Amino acid sequence: MQGPNDQPVDTIRARQITAIKQAINFNEPVPDSLAYEPQWKVLILDKYSQDVISPLLNVKQLRDLGVTLHLLVTSRRESLPDVPAVYIVSPTDDNVRLIGEDLAKAMYDQFYLNMIYPLSRPRLEVLAQSAVQGNSVQQVRKLMDQYLNFISLEDDLFVLRRYNEESALSYHAINDPETSDERMLAIIDSIVDGLFSVCATLGVIPIIRCPKDNAAEEVAKKLDKKLRDNFRDARNNLFTMDNIRAGVNIHRPVLIIADRGMDLATMLHHTWTYQALIHDVLDLDLNRVSMTDKQGKRKEYDMQPHDKLWHLNKGKAFPEVAEAVQSDVDDYRKNETKIKELKSAMHMEGDIADQAMSMISDTTAKLSSTVGSLPELLEKKKLLDMHTNVATAVLDHIKHRKLDELFETEEKLLNRQMLDAPLIDQMKICTDPTDALRLMLINYLCSPTISKPELEEQCAHLRELGVEESAIKFVKRLRSVSNMHRANEEHQGAGTKTVSMFSKLLNSSSRFVMEGVKNLVLKKHNLPLTKMVDSLIDTRSTGGQSTSAVDEFRYFDPKLMNAAASREMMKAQGGKLAQDVIVFVVGGGNYVEYQNIAEYGRAKGLTRITYGTTEIANPRQFTDQLTRLGRKVNF
Repeated sequence: MQGPNDQPVDTIRARQITAIKQAINFNEPVPDSLAYEPQWKVLILDKYSQDVISPLLNVKQLRDLGVTLHLLVTSRRESLPDVPAVYIVSPTDDNVRLIGEDLAKAMYDQFYLNMIYPLSRPRLEVLAQSAVQGNSVQQVRKLMDQYLNFISLEDDLFVLRRYNEESALSYHAINDPETSDERMLAIIDSIVDGLFSVCATLGVIPIIRCPKDNAAEEVAKKLDKKLRDNFRDARNNLFTMDNIRAGVNIHRPVLIIADRGMDLATMLHHTWTYQALIHDVLDLDLNRVSMTDKQGKRKEYDMQPHDKLWHLNKGKAFPEVAEAVQSDVDDYRKNETKIKELKSAMHMEGDIADQAMSMISDTTAKLSSTVGSLPELLEKKKLLDMHTNVATAVLDHIKHRKLDELFETEEKLLNRQMLDAPLIDQMKICTDPTDALRLMLINYLCSPTISKPELEEQCAHLRELGVEESAIKFVKRLRSVSNMHRANEEHQGAGTKTVSMFSKLLNSSSRFVMEGVKNLVLKKHNLPLTKMVDSLIDTRSTGGQSTSAVDEFRYFDPKLMNAAASREMMKAQGGKLAQDVIVFVVGGGNYVEYQNIAEYGRAKGLTRITYGTTEIANPRQFTDQLTRLGRKVNF
């Protein structure tokens, strides 16, 4: 990631990778020297730490760190008394019990215990007792709290938990009327602990901003106290300059905490950008795409950070991505022709030829004018095949479900434009019943008025499709108790335009037959969350905090002594543009919002902008959450 002046920017992903590598290396910095020889070890994980590490380090990278074997702490494991073991686990009661059993049996030569978040005193005593019982106290070399309980998916994107139906940090869990006060406090504490770990990993104490009177404010208040207490604790301060993770940044970061309730429509919207489409119509989880091909075979692909095509195009409209993939395919074919000519001249064929060619320096020299080296070309082909397969699968969904038309219709709804035909007509062409439900929900969320006969006609059509109406009941309830349209008015400025049909994608050699698909180009606009961020970090035009910003948003500065000083500081923050921004959404987010925030940061020339959320949910998963909430609504 580069800053506005092309200077490398320290990212949350890079810092978390460094911290995990150090933990695996017995909590010693990993040398950059080529002569570094790692000590062999066993890595013991739990499901959560596996989720944390999976998007960051592959098996080869773990092997380079000396990991011969990585196992789940819950699995049956053989005793290896001559091998050191590095544990990276959550300090839960179950995990502490399992580690205690390992200590009692003295299963490994040395124990290096790394807790994803701080270990409580009672659990520490359980571990100590187990070590004494197993006579393995001397074998416990280190016990560290690592503050790593978040998942970095991109350089500028993190989540606190991987999505699952029963997630304790979901929009459903936070808004469930059956959630007890004690359970709600535990949810807030989990979010605070995750955000504290983000701050500790980045080595920053941010100024915190949030809207009033919702879960985001509760998170902000508790996080402010936790940062304040740590900053003033001379013995355990994680933010001193000599701390190994302390960030050196001349710009004080601003952490903006938002609540999902401010904008539900973005979570339901049919999208048109590559990464978000993959998440919507395929299965994108921890940067791994899972899909079923036309032969019914399950395939999985890892979206790698070094993949240039992915890096440059993941946030672009699908037609642009299809053009880019086809262009790279055409370039590859030209290079492939040159390789075949070389193979023919050397009388080499097949896979053996590929392996042999990769080792012949004079051949790679001949290819330097095209791609630099043969291994590079072969890697490019592998990535191209992946994107061709993924993009083709996405295109099949677009055609089958008429996603281009749905996207165009919803953009008009969000932008308060007149539809070309009644909404019910668009609902009737949906081949997937969930698409019809999403379309109706967006219309209901964004229309200032909707007639009772119109609403009943739409509900009747959903009943014909066998779609449960509970999600509509929940949105009705929200609409009756809050002014939802104010937030949804912030969508204005969106829209699409149709440009001349695809140039490269209509010729006979193209892998992507785009006939019948609209070439929609996105108009640049800011989503409601991005507009809120802009109003809080860019006060140059107003010369200071506007009255609405003072009235509607809280200001916390953990470095200041009291709330009165924070209020005075807020008034003094005039005429500035924050350069380091972390945007966090309580209750779930998605890739559309992430890309919009990232584009905003680039357009403003910010040094660093990072998007985070409790979890990333695709539209089908979020619709399911609304449905489950609607079942508990009583009118």
